[in-house]
Amino acid sequence: MFRFGVASLIWTEDFTVKDLPLIQKAKALGFEVLDINVAHPETFPTEAVKEKVKEVGIEVVTTIGLPTNSNLIDPNPEIRRNGIETLKKLVDINVDIGSSILGGVNYAAWGYLTGKPRTEDEWGWSVESMHELALYAKSRSDMIIAVEPVNRFETHFLNVAQDAVKYCKDVGTGNLKVLLDSFHMIREEQNFTGAVEICGKEYLGYVHACENNRGIPGTGLVPWEELFAALRKIGYNGPLVIESFDPSFVELNRLCAIWRKFAETGEELALEGLKNLKDIERRQT
Repeated sequence: MFRFGVASLIWTEDFTVKDLPLIQKAKALGFEVLDINVAHPETFPTEAVKEKVKEVGIEVVTTIGLPTNSNLIDPNPEIRRNGIETLKKLVDINVDIGSSILGGVNYAAWGYLTGKPRTEDEWGWSVESMHELALYAKSRSDMIIAVEPVNRFETHFLNVAQDAVKYCKDVGTGNLKVLLDSFHMIREEQNFTGAVEICGKEYLGYVHACENNRGIPGTGLVPWEELFAALRKIGYNGPLVIESFDPSFVELNRLCAIWRKFAETGEELALEGLKNLKDIERRQT
């Protein structure tokens, strides 16, 4: 049985103290995992989240899309250094709140595009920076750093599973894995089975279960039966988390290009998606 989860982005783009009740709500709604988007590590309420997670008893993971001032592929070494320090703060947050995964667009600034294909310099800068970060994470816990290949409109750096696996191998610390997101996969991969098999159990660390239009999972074009079968075949045992965004968001909408609602509320989207995905899972077992 898969462990289905929900992203805090269903409700809020910047998780603050006012959002602490979402930790209890996620569990009450039937989700086993909560993915907390740490938009601003410097103001994240770490201690309060730690206490609430312990009180509620739910698995938590985190994601981030690095901002432009923390870009690991920027030609400016000071910006790359800031990115490393930002990610180290995130590692500390993950350790404190008991998270086992730090995922997302954590290898470059989210939305940063040069108008050209990825260069060897950019690859080297990111690998070198991530190597330092991954060793720091390894010294603190056994957490996974999960790199998420996203579509060509959000980065030119990692778009497909094959490149993400190569990136993990080049960093070479053993605690890097791949975050596959079905929203991005349907745009960039040849097929879902191939992408999962390229990662295999060794390199697939996390999955975002998102519909092709960011709408309710199970109502669009994503081949869920194929994806679930491929995940079972490699013995994937990590979480499957529903993620979407609201058109009322301020910071993230330009990056996500979310201009319309796919349900009355994000919560409704997640609950309907959970029902659909569980139905698909039941039909396969």
